[in-house]
Amino acid sequence: MTMMRELTLIGIRMESPNRAPVMMLRETEGYRYLPISIGSVEATAIAYEEQGLRPSRPLTHDLMRDLIQAFDVHIEAVEIVELRDAVFYAELVLANGVRVSARPSDSVALAVRLGTPIRCTEEVLREAGVATPEEEQAELERFRQFLDGVAPEDFSS
Repeated sequence: MTMMRELTLIGIRMESPNRAPVMMLRETEGYRYLPISIGSVEATAIAYEEQGLRPSRPLTHDLMRDLIQAFDVHIEAVEIVELRDAVFYAELVLANGVRVSARPSDSVALAVRLGTPIRCTEEVLREAGVATPEEEQAELERFRQFLDGVAPEDFSS
C-alpha cells in the first residue's frame, strides 16, 4: 500500500518572471512544501474560496460541489498520486471506493469547497517536495509577521 501524507493548502502564489500561478501545499506533519503550477482559472477558483468571495453566478467548481451534494456523493479525500513527465496526477476518492482521475488544481478547488482532506503519496513528495528546515520555517514566520505589521510609510524618511 502506498504511504500517504496529509497536506494543507497554503495558498496561491504568483511566480516570477512570468507571474504564473503556483498552488502551495504543505505537509501537516512535516516541513515539506509541494508547489504545483496551475492555470489562472483554477487559481482564481481557489483564491475566491480562500477569501470567501462569492461571484454572482457559480463558478465551475461551485457547480461541481453543488452536484456532488445534490446526488449525496461523499468525497473522502483528494489524493495527488503521481508525477510523470513534470505533470502531477490526482484522484478524487469517493466513499464507495471509486477513484476518479482529476487534475490536482481542480481537486483542490473542490476540496476547499467541501472540506475534504488533501493527501499526497510519499513518492511524489520525495520527488517534488521542497524541504524547509524547522529553523528556516520559524524565521520565515517571523518575517511574515513583520511584513504583516509594516506599512509603506514606515520606510519614508
